[in-house]
Amino acid sequence: MPATPARPARRPHPLVLAACLALGGTSAVQAQSLVELFDAARGFDATYLAARSQYDANLAQAAQARAGLLPEVGLGAGANWTRRDSSNNLLDGTSNNQNVTLSASQPLYRPANRLANSQAQLSIDIAQAQLTQAEQDLILRTSQAYFDVLAAQDTLTFVRAQKTAVEQQLAAARRNFEVGTATVTDAREAQASFDLVVAQEIAADNDLRVKRLALDQLVGRSGVTPRPLAAPVNLPPLQPADPQAWLNRVGEGHPGVLQARRNFEIAQLETERAEAGHKPTLDLVGQYQVSRAPSSVQGIPGNVRNNNATVGVQFNLPLFAGFAIQNRVKQTLALEEKARADLESARRNVDLATRSAYFGVVSGQGQVKALEAAETSSQSALEANQLGYQVGVRINIDVLNAQSQLFQTKRDLAQARYNVLLGTLRLKQASGELTPADLQPVDALLAR
Repeated sequence: MPATPARPARRPHPLVLAACLALGGTSAVQAQSLVELFDAARGFDATYLAARSQYDANLAQAAQARAGLLPEVGLGAGANWTRRDSSNNLLDGTSNNQNVTLSASQPLYRPANRLANSQAQLSIDIAQAQLTQAEQDLILRTSQAYFDVLAAQDTLTFVRAQKTAVEQQLAAARRNFEVGTATVTDAREAQASFDLVVAQEIAADNDLRVKRLALDQLVGRSGVTPRPLAAPVNLPPLQPADPQAWLNRVGEGHPGVLQARRNFEIAQLETERAEAGHKPTLDLVGQYQVSRAPSSVQGIPGNVRNNNATVGVQFNLPLFAGFAIQNRVKQTLALEEKARADLESARRNVDLATRSAYFGVVSGQGQVKALEAAETSSQSALEANQLGYQVGVRINIDVLNAQSQLFQTKRDLAQARYNVLLGTLRLKQASGELTPADLQPVDALLAR
C-alpha cells in the first residue's frame, strides 16, 4: 500500500453524527408522551379491560354471600280442578281449589353462613389486589412497547448514519484504486461493509415497523409516535440506593403478598365452616296462606275461603352424616397448611424479585456510564483511524471497523438507557409500589 494516498477519505459529515443523537429523529411536537399513551391503553387494552370486568364480577360474587344472613321470602300459588264420579251418583260433580301462600324465613343461628360472608369480604381484597397487578402489568407493557419503538428508531437512525459513512469510505476507496494509490482489497472491503449495512438497514426498518404496530395495537391508535429522550440524557439516580431499604418498603400491602395472606385467612375460615357442620341451626319461619275450596261440611253448599297464618322457629341438629364432616375438616386443615406455605412462598418470591430488580437497575446504570465512556473512546478511535488512513499508517478496513464500533456503541448506549428506565419501573412493581404516577418522572425526561 502506498505511503500517501492521492486523495484522503472524507470523514463523515458532522450532521450525520448529530442525527445519531436525535434518538430517532422524531418530531416532539406531534409525538405522544408515555403518560398519554398509558391513559389510552387503559381504555383500550383487552387484557386490562378483562381484568376490570373480572374485578366487577368478583365484587358481585362476594355480595352473594351476604344472602345467607338475610331473610328469604317466597310467594306460591296453586289451582286444581277435580271431577268426581260415584256409583250411586250422589257425590258426582266438579270442584275448583285455589290457594296463595306467602312464606318467609330469617336465619337466627347459622355459623356456616356467617363464616361464608366473612370469606367473601376477604375475597374483595383479593379482587382489588388482582386489579392492581393488572394495572401494574399494563404500565410495564406500555412502557416496554414505548421504549421498544424508540430503540428501533435509534437503531434505524444509527444504521443509516453508518451506511452514509461507509458509502463515503467506499467512494474514497474506489477513487484511490482508480488513481493507483490503493489496492482493490480496500474497495472490496468497503463494498462488503456497505452491503452488510444495507442488509442491516432492511432488518432495522422492518423491526421498527413491527414495534410500531405492537404499540398501536396496545393503545388503540394508529401512527403513534413516541417522544424521544431529551438531549442531553441525564438519568435520575436510584433512590433509595440501598437494596435493604427497598425490601423494608415491601409490606403486607404488596398485591402478591396480600392475595396470599387473604387466601390463608379464607382457608382458616373454611376450616371453621367445616367444623360448623356439627353445630345446630335455628331459623325464624312464617307463613300466610289464603285458600278457596268447596265446603266439606254437609249441608253447607258453595266454596269456603280459609286464611291461615303461622309463625315459629325451626331447629335442626345434625347427628350423623357418614363421617363426611370429619373428613371435610381434615381436607380443610390440609388446605390451610398449603395456604400457609403459599404465603411464605409469596414473601420469598417478592424478596427475590425486589433484590433482582434492584441489582438490575444498578447494573444498568453502570453499563450506561461505561458505554458513555466507550462512546467517547470509539469516537476518538475513529478519528485516529481516519487520520492514520490519510497518512498511510491505517488501511481502509481499520476505518470501517472503527465506524462500525462507534455506531454499535451508540445503539447499545441508547438501549442501556431505556433498560434503566424500565428497570426502575420493574423495581417499583417488585416492591408493590408501582402506580401510574410513577410514569410522570419518566415523562419529564422526554423531549417536549
